[in-house]
Amino acid sequence: MSDPGPSTNGQAAAVRKARFGALPERVPFEDMVEEKAVPPAYRAVDVHDPDALAVRFSCLAADLGL
Repeated sequence: MSDPGPSTNGQAAAVRKARFGALPERVPFEDMVEEKAVPPAYRAVDVHDPDALAVRFSCLAADLGL
């Protein structure tokens, strides 16, 4: 293969600059973070309930012991 030459490299650089321009401005970290208040935990829901887990994770193979 042959070297494309300096004029082709310059033209390619000009095309890239025209197409992509510059990088966008940096977004400050403070603008990327959102803070929300967390409601207090409802203890009746947080209690471990094995029956609810069985309903949620039931499948025929597990029921048959496979």
